[in-house]
Amino acid sequence: MTGRTLVIAATHPACTVLGPGNRFAVWVQGCPLNCPGCVSPQWIPARGGRPVAVAELARRIADEAVDGLTLSGGEPFAQAAAVRRLVELVRVRRDLSVLSYTGFTLRHLREHGTADQRGLLAELDILIDGPYQAHRHADLRWRGSANQRIHCLTARHGDLGDGTEPGAGLQFEVTAAGALQWLGVPPVPGFRECLEQALGMPAGARGRAGAG
Repeated sequence: MTGRTLVIAATHPACTVLGPGNRFAVWVQGCPLNCPGCVSPQWIPARGGRPVAVAELARRIADEAVDGLTLSGGEPFAQAAAVRRLVELVRVRRDLSVLSYTGFTLRHLREHGTADQRGLLAELDILIDGPYQAHRHADLRWRGSANQRIHCLTARHGDLGDGTEPGAGLQFEVTAAGALQWLGVPPVPGFRECLEQALGMPAGARGRAGAG
């Protein structure tokens, strides 16, 4: 896949629980890490999602009244060339804050990442890194497990504290079709399954969380 096309799972134009402020969120399709207990298992397979033109998606993002862009999935660094190009094109129009989730560690990306992955890393203001570890699940800001870390890679967000603050909560909405959807990082393990069972929702239908 070239840098002109990105395979995405979902987008949301006004997410307030996956990064500072009001953010446009993009969830990419496909993750090579396959973490046990992943809250978005339907977005792990490389097959699926839908291809979008990077330039068109960048225009959509820049036209929204948001403070920043959050990249999740799936694994954004699995499509690093296209995601990097997306960030670059957005910033041609607006200097938005950019946060990305990744199941890789910052050290791994710096020492073993591809040129495209290191290039994407250089575009970010915030990186939340590390694989989701179900046995270390914790109610932490923007993260699902205690091994994951918030890295401020620029001075744009110098006031984020030490990262031990409790979770940002969940964002619930009713779609135009009358379906319930939620965004964010669940505070307890198994939240998604319990909610879907209680509401009679199809498995994995409407949850959108941070990657890793």
